Amino acid sequence: MLNRKIVVAVLVTVLVGWVSVININAGEAEKININTATAEKLTQLKGIGPSHAAKVIEYREKYGPFKTPEDLMQVPGIGQKTLEKNKELISVEEPKSN
Repeated sequence: MLNRKIVVAVLVTVLVGWVSVININAGEAEKININTATAEKLTQLKGIGPSHAAKVIEYREKYGPFKTPEDLMQVPGIGQKTLEKNKELISVEEPKSN
């Protein structure tokens, strides 16, 4: 009986440790720079499929880099809900010039 209690305590401790690691890694999700991301990368955002990704690229080529995540709503078909779902995943770093 004592051995079972020890095994259960060890298992619980291990599970708590794994959950902590998973939570830490989830908080470190790589941000997507909407000023430089490829269409493939942009489709990793929630609610952004290939056609919206193409519109994002077309918009930034025509008007220049995005200055804020909210500027993404200037792209036809992307609204407040899409922005809110992705705000923590978006960055707007200036593209590096060569």
